[in-house]
Amino acid sequence: MFSVLAILLGVANLDAQEKDKKGMEEMWGETTVSGDALKSGKAKLFDEGNYGMFIHWGLFSNLGGVWEDKTYYGIGEWLMSKRVANIAPKEYMETAKTFNPTAFDAKLIAQLAKDAGMKYIIITSKHHEGFAMFDSEASDFNIVDATPFGRDPMHELSAACKELGLGFGFYYSHNQDWTAPGGTRGPEVDEKGNKADFKDYFYNKCKPQVKEICTNYGQIDFVWFDTPGDMPEEYVVELADMVRELQPNAMMCSRVGYGMGDYASIGDMEVPTRNVEGLWETCDTNNDSWSYAWYDNNFKSPKKILGRVIETVARGGTYLFNVGPDSTGAIPNIGIEFLQESGRWIQKYPQVVYDAGSSPWGYALPWGDITTNNNSLYLSVGQWPTDGKLYVPGLKSQVKSISLLNGAESSALQFSKENDWLIIDVPYKAPEELISVIQVELEDAEAKVETNLGIYPNVPTRLLTEFGVAEGAEQKNVRWMEKFGEWKHANQVSDWQEGGTVTWEVNVQKPGYYYLDLEYKGEGRLVWNTTTDEGVKVQNQQAATDKYAFRRMGILEFKTAGNHVIKAGLVEGDVKTSSLKSIKISPIK
Repeated sequence: MFSVLAILLGVANLDAQEKDKKGMEEMWGETTVSGDALKSGKAKLFDEGNYGMFIHWGLFSNLGGVWEDKTYYGIGEWLMSKRVANIAPKEYMETAKTFNPTAFDAKLIAQLAKDAGMKYIIITSKHHEGFAMFDSEASDFNIVDATPFGRDPMHELSAACKELGLGFGFYYSHNQDWTAPGGTRGPEVDEKGNKADFKDYFYNKCKPQVKEICTNYGQIDFVWFDTPGDMPEEYVVELADMVRELQPNAMMCSRVGYGMGDYASIGDMEVPTRNVEGLWETCDTNNDSWSYAWYDNNFKSPKKILGRVIETVARGGTYLFNVGPDSTGAIPNIGIEFLQESGRWIQKYPQVVYDAGSSPWGYALPWGDITTNNNSLYLSVGQWPTDGKLYVPGLKSQVKSISLLNGAESSALQFSKENDWLIIDVPYKAPEELISVIQVELEDAEAKVETNLGIYPNVPTRLLTEFGVAEGAEQKNVRWMEKFGEWKHANQVSDWQEGGTVTWEVNVQKPGYYYLDLEYKGEGRLVWNTTTDEGVKVQNQQAATDKYAFRRMGILEFKTAGNHVIKAGLVEGDVKTSSLKSIKISPIK
């Protein structure tokens, strides 16, 4: 979907990863915003809806990841790029003659978004390859003039959204244009051989087309610019000012560049592990590619979709979930079915998502996550306990009542307090196939919690290094690609010095024996040491690979309940390549 500065295999070079992260920030734009967008007025749809549909559809969809009988694996919308199939602009533009998406049905797509529980749609009006999916006077390289389809699908989709009460907006690649003379990574000369620069592209194509999408489709709710890179600031300011003049109610994300956005857009396919303040979104896709690719049927399950939506809302954000129509304009059936199933759940439990607040704990819990609405906590339980007990650590507020929800119906649950933990008696079988919901109504208007990490007696607890304190080692976030454009990320600890450790403060609900697993990567055999404040030590040697994986270290004993300290560190092995991502503590049954 977005610019890629290097194809990284694993996390082999952390210095290169840091440079790449800086490059991504330059391409995506700052993740801070001007701060003048309040959570009311034009921000209301974004802030209260919490869930939208992203659509990547363009000329690249006609190719489906294939060029000259060769399949290119990775994000399909980058097929033309020099980093992928390296298709010459003239050859790529010729493919428009075969693009005839006669199965496109704007009303079906808008209805799918509504059925899925989404509140708005944002669609690619022009991606990096320069093809306009709308009727453009500024360039005849568009779906009306260059294809046998001869219709403006953006008019149809914007009308369908308005009919169903959905918000609507456009994605527009304002910096990169691989077929327009002067566009970033595009031809350096025009069709007459005259040298073209970015100014030519900006005034001949970019600004006129942005004016078109802001003028010809009635009121729109979003203009989603992408990859500003090193685009001169004056052009970004000029573009943003024009959008605000023509569409004063439209929200712009931070990827417009130079802090001109109304809300922050964080990295692709990434839900933060901690709560984030302010207005922000994360964008994710329903399989591995953003645009359609013939081979990519790795669709997220209904439960996975719901989990990502809830987790994003619980961190304080909005979830933008992408679908990729194929060459005919139809969304693949698997994606439709999974969205409809997850949507039925949201329609059953709307209070969990819409206008919901973030989790007072600030992070996900092992069994699921928590959102808030009025004076209630909504516990979304994806990993149902099999022993009839759901544990919630550190809740200081007085509980008025606890109910197991079944849509509009509810049944009261018994509960107790023990060792500063709330213990809820629940049925042995999960009432919902996907995610079950428990409402905890509080006496207080806001929940008061102790946010120490809990060690649970009936489900495994994963302690990310991000939630620990590193001493004598370096703690930082790294990113890499497993397929082209398919970003992975990890907050990890590496560059170990002698005696270096990661320290976690935890609260143990029940003393006893627990299995200890470490999630790490490296080379050769590594020796890891883990200790507690009670003098318990687990040390073992296990193999390492270039991929993060859990490996069993042994048994860790907690002698008493309550607050404890856990430390882990590398004792033997390559201190440069050894990277610790998390530890997992599992009760022994």
